[in-house]
Amino acid sequence: MEEKEIHAYFEERVIQAKTQFERTVDCKHTEFDDLYPYMTEQPQFFWYKRYVAWQELLTVVKIAEDMNMEWKSLFLDKQSSFIEGRVLDAKVLDDWYEESEKPEKESTKNE
Repeated sequence: MEEKEIHAYFEERVIQAKTQFERTVDCKHTEFDDLYPYMTEQPQFFWYKRYVAWQELLTVVKIAEDMNMEWKSLFLDKQSSFIEGRVLDAKVLDDWYEESEKPEKESTKNE
């Protein structure tokens, strides 16, 4: 694999991990739900799912950094700061999106 292809692959992995994390922030269905369908009725499952998605995002970003790949351009400045801080707390969940970027609430659709 050429270096250009490797960078494109990791950029795509960062984007996928970001999307997965954002779906957990939005309480939407993720592939993690399919792994543990019997857990979806447990309230703590949503927090656990968020931590798993957060760890995946941190891991992929760390690998991208190790490969000297620019990943920050895929995130808002505030999001990059959260990732560099590495701690998932309520502030990250509450402030992940910019006000103008927050997804609209859908009535009953959970994609």
